[in-house]
Amino acid sequence: MRIIQISDTHLSPGKAQFTDNWPPLARWIAEQHPDLVIHTGDVTVDGAEVEADLDYAGRLMHELGVRFRAIPGNHDVGDAGHRFQPVNDERLRRWRAHFGPDRWVEDVENYRLIALDALLLGSGGGEGAMQADWLDTLMNDAGGRRIVWFLHRPLFLHRPDEGDTGYWSVKPQPRSRLIELARRHSVALVASGHLHKANDFLHDGTRYIWAPASSFLVGEMAPPMPGENRLGAVSTTSTAGRSKPRSWRFPVLHRIGSTTWSRRSIHAARTGESPLLGDCTTGRARGALGGLRADAGDRNRLPGSGSCRGAP
Repeated sequence: MRIIQISDTHLSPGKAQFTDNWPPLARWIAEQHPDLVIHTGDVTVDGAEVEADLDYAGRLMHELGVRFRAIPGNHDVGDAGHRFQPVNDERLRRWRAHFGPDRWVEDVENYRLIALDALLLGSGGGEGAMQADWLDTLMNDAGGRRIVWFLHRPLFLHRPDEGDTGYWSVKPQPRSRLIELARRHSVALVASGHLHKANDFLHDGTRYIWAPASSFLVGEMAPPMPGENRLGAVSTTSTAGRSKPRSWRFPVLHRIGSTTWSRRSIHAARTGESPLLGDCTTGRARGALGGLRADAGDRNRLPGSGSCRGAP
């Protein structure tokens, strides 16, 4: 089975700065013939406020012609405790009307895929409590399947016991509970987006994947964080009857527009592959795909489009 993870597409009919990036991504997905596409959030530019963004992005996802599932990002449903766009019942209702559940589970071969709504973590509301109970139940009755989590925000940037990183990762209190669950149940993989960076590392037996965005590159960040500035997606293939997926890889998309908020140029022109599990065999991809460049002179511009201000 082949699964493709995409993230942070930031689609909108009214703020079309990143629309030019969608066709090459959609073509690449079609060429891979995946069994499932998983979008890990920030599907839209401002779906939390503008339902037309959700409708537009949902139609583009359906036009892929392959089965897909999605979970929301902060741009889609707001954020826990946000002053202007708090995640609430109405924003969740709109998401569900266009994309289905904001949390879900699928059993695939000998894996259990669990998708969490990261914006409910630490929200303190009824939805957050229901998600926590739902997750406990799914973990306890996994029936020996290896567990994979998908969520928009990464659990942490550098280490699980780090302090509050603000906007960038899950808050310490809900994070500590999730880390304890991951250790207790030997979670195989935690896959996220949000940071517009590609990263792949192991910690305490769990592999962590940060999927790159397909929309734009982000420049200088505070706090500093690991990962590579590149645009792309993540692909994995598993074979029925085998216990290990073959590999996760980060293809860089050809001729895709990009922006950055950095004062320096950023190049992203590498591709490679690495194992999902520590004892898998793998090789390095040959050569480089088309270079992606975002110069300071571009100043938040895509070819043929306007400027953009905001955050991942």
